[in-house]
Amino acid sequence: MKYNLRKIAIVIVIPLIFALVVHFLFGVSNWGRLFSVMSISFLFLVPFGIGALTIYLSDVEKVKSKLYRAFMPWVPIFAFLVVTLVFALEGWACWLMALPLFLAAASLGGAVAGHYKLKKNSQENTYLTFVVLLPFLLSPLENWIGSIANVYEAYTFIDLKADKAKIWQNVTRVKAIKRQDDKGWLTSTLGFPRPVRAELNYNGVGGYRKAIFEKGLVFYEQVTDYEDLRQMRFTIKAHPYEIPSATMDEHVVIGGNYFDVLDGTYVLQKLNANTYRLHLYSHFKLTTTFNFYAAWWASWIMKDIQNNILQVIKQRVE
Repeated sequence: MKYNLRKIAIVIVIPLIFALVVHFLFGVSNWGRLFSVMSISFLFLVPFGIGALTIYLSDVEKVKSKLYRAFMPWVPIFAFLVVTLVFALEGWACWLMALPLFLAAASLGGAVAGHYKLKKNSQENTYLTFVVLLPFLLSPLENWIGSIANVYEAYTFIDLKADKAKIWQNVTRVKAIKRQDDKGWLTSTLGFPRPVRAELNYNGVGGYRKAIFEKGLVFYEQVTDYEDLRQMRFTIKAHPYEIPSATMDEHVVIGGNYFDVLDGTYVLQKLNANTYRLHLYSHFKLTTTFNFYAAWWASWIMKDIQNNILQVIKQRVE
């Protein structure tokens, strides 16, 4: 029993130590020009290495089980999650978005390592060394190539049975939103600040609008196109240096190095005598080496924010 417990500890602790060391070098140390947490090298190759280490250190009899090879690598991943959250090394929002990729990569690493282990391949040690060193080899290359900045659109709409003027009044100026009226379940789960109110100084081009959220987050909006009772387009700017550090994780802070919201547009369309459709568009920018994955999450988050506002408007005008 003592041996088994010691063996289990080794199988979990060594991959965990590997993860923490890499996280320190990629995210905490001053080697930002070589290594970055916000990279494919970290988000895929590190959990792949964790999975491979876990299976490499396991007994052959256990490795024969496909379920063991698939799910045992998850244990050090969740241990890594707990340690980084407890010591505030990473935020909950980042983990929720990265976790599916981490778990899939860890299982894949476990499957590949299991193949070598069961074959009793003489190159097993060489393979493991290569897997462990791979993030350090590829991350400098990834940083040298550089992040790609892409702009994406988030579109939502809602149908409203109400007077056009009443709808438009609630579009231009959103009065205080009570907590029980907040329906943004995804952003709430991720710990994003809750919307509070929006203020516009006057209706027209050049109008200045402030969208105020909890925890010190403010969107500064400038109206660039305005057609009364029909359309309002505005630029959006967030000043990340004004946002308290405890408000959002540095990797997902709006206006930061990786994620920014650029503009928004409301369009009011008449469907029939009693019904209007309110369209809401926004554009956001991502600057990462894995936009193919980050864009899916960012779009989902932006649509959750927009649907939340549209639901609040619907509740008030109907």
